[in-house]
Amino acid sequence: MAFVDLETTGGTARTDRIIEVAIVVVDDDGEHVWQSLVNPGQRIPQAITALTGIDDAMVADAPTFADLAGEIASRLQGHIFVAHNARFDFGFLKNEFGRLGADFRATVLCTVRLSRRLFPHYARHGLDALIERHRLQVSDRHRALGDAQAIAQFWRLLPRHVDPPVLREAFDALTAVSSLPASLDADLPARLPTGPGVYLFFGENDLPIYIGKAVNLRQRVLNHFSSDHSSQKEMRLSQEVRRVEWRECAGELGALLEEARLVKAMAPVHNRLLRRQEKSFAWRLDDDLFGGRLTLVDLSEPMRAELGPGGPIYYGPYQTRRDAQAAARTLADRDGLCLAHLGLEKVSPGRPCFSHQVRRCRGACVGLESAAAHHARVDETFATHRLKPWPFAGAAVIEEGAGLHVIHHWDFLGSAGTLDECLALLEGRAVRFDRDVYRLLNAAGGAWLAKARPLVGDGAALAVNSAAPPAGRAASGVGSDAVSDVASGVDCGVDHGVDTNAGKIAAIPVRATAAVAPAAAVTGGTRLADSVAGRHETSAFADTEMPAA
Repeated sequence: MAFVDLETTGGTARTDRIIEVAIVVVDDDGEHVWQSLVNPGQRIPQAITALTGIDDAMVADAPTFADLAGEIASRLQGHIFVAHNARFDFGFLKNEFGRLGADFRATVLCTVRLSRRLFPHYARHGLDALIERHRLQVSDRHRALGDAQAIAQFWRLLPRHVDPPVLREAFDALTAVSSLPASLDADLPARLPTGPGVYLFFGENDLPIYIGKAVNLRQRVLNHFSSDHSSQKEMRLSQEVRRVEWRECAGELGALLEEARLVKAMAPVHNRLLRRQEKSFAWRLDDDLFGGRLTLVDLSEPMRAELGPGGPIYYGPYQTRRDAQAAARTLADRDGLCLAHLGLEKVSPGRPCFSHQVRRCRGACVGLESAAAHHARVDETFATHRLKPWPFAGAAVIEEGAGLHVIHHWDFLGSAGTLDECLALLEGRAVRFDRDVYRLLNAAGGAWLAKARPLVGDGAALAVNSAAPPAGRAASGVGSDAVSDVASGVDCGVDHGVDTNAGKIAAIPVRATAAVAPAAAVTGGTRLADSVAGRHETSAFADTEMPAA
């Protein structure tokens, strides 16, 4: 076994560098100790010097990692790689070898995870806690050799405190799943379901630090921890995560909708695209004597009737007022539209707008272009930005496997299992335009929207109108233009055998193995599937981050 410890310029394996390495090899021939300072090729932060005592002068004449790579590889070859919080040390070595064009691999054993598994009744498993608890003799804490010798001592004393079969079982289990962060239980892979859903990474408190979606929860979650050596974001997640929770969904659409809803509600620090995007704006085209005036509208305000069939024409959506203004001015300048007639610039009657003075406007403001002609060009210019109206008079439902997703004027209200539950989702809800839901349902040629059917309810009764969808939407089927998950590369197949009870959560605690209460069974009501004429094909729409406007 090779007990390894590194000192580095920081905590990010892709950008920081090793400044000291120590390897203590224990084999049949005894114990072999080796250590070296390393010239990192960058300045050592003062905080690192204060912690380790290593400064720039000490490493100025030290060999570089490239000089030491052969020696390090030779000493580690054929040995189990043992380190405390092994992901850190292994990740740094893997990146250093990678910069030299070498693929460093090893069977890894993390002594943090080993201590958690063997001594679960203790709360702390950091190296300081192990040194104090087991009375380890350390001559130089926070230096590579001193720490490497400490974990070697910890390993040697274990047979005095742990039965050999228990120690062997722990060793086998931890080396088999060495890619998991030390803070997570080794049985996490076995407990993760393989169907679609949403997963939540938690740090030290009760708010998630990251929320993601997947068509295969087990594969997607584990992918985070297998790619962290090459991704700064994944490395940070691996270092911060303390527990994982998940919610199973009926399919990929349910996972996408639930992810967007949870991210906006909980605002995890590592979610950027979907976080807190509550505001959306659009331009409303108003017919008047000036040939089409644009009025900026806040879509986050309740305005269901205007967004429905037969309502005004809107262009958008945009995330901010500034984005909307910039887009409108760019299009107007490109096609010679009049900013005054558009309502984007105030001028006195008969006076030219600024764009006309710089020869961008074709002269609608001074009578060189008729209002009708200008209106037609406005509609043509903004045509590709036209906001699609909600195609139903009220709420609609999209059936996916055993789940029913309720959407109302581009707002996701939730998922249900019966019609009665769908009705409950409609009660007392202020419906607001959601840009992420709008983009999701209209992606891939509107494949998901084509499956929507209107809900009509009076009192406790709900019926499903199974008539043909509105003109311009396909009746059924989904093309192969699936939206890919750029990060995961997971299988986009859907397992229709998953349990889809809404709100079902399975939790993985940090240390305990407390049982999770099962979700209550869905009873009563009539399933929507029994009311819809015909079954639809399953979409190949993959999980994806929705782009910002």
